Amino acid sequence: MPSSNSTAPAPVPQALTVHSQSRTLELGYADGTVLRIPFELMRVYSPSAEVQGHGPGQEVLQTGKRDVDITALAQVGHYAVQPTFSDGHDSGIYSWDYLHFLGTQIDALWAEYNTRLMAAGVDRDSPMPIRSGGSCGHH
Repeated sequence: MPSSNSTAPAPVPQALTVHSQSRTLELGYADGTVLRIPFELMRVYSPSAEVQGHGPGQEVLQTGKRDVDITALAQVGHYAVQPTFSDGHDSGIYSWDYLHFLGTQIDALWAEYNTRLMAAGVDRDSPMPIRSGGSCGHH
């Protein structure tokens, strides 16, 4: 999973807005900063074990997520949210720090994602391969 090099915690958003038409999650901060994160980017970089694996090298490249929607957004304590995506994925818990990272690194993350797609010989609209076996039993 990508990580932020910053050691200071990210600010806590004051407002979260799910924009279904543009498929973006908007985070508004007290200083007036507004970050807009595409649902597809959130889904591709989900912090869940289903996407990130249980260790280095176990990441699962996500494809076919261009039209994914957020169908529900639950708050997790005072530190995160847990979206439910229209493809059924609901196990990612997005901390405020991680959302801030996604929202401030969009261009670099898209570039990294495109590099991974090219290396795998697929494009972002390719269907996800059907996987069998090797599950950790939680997905």
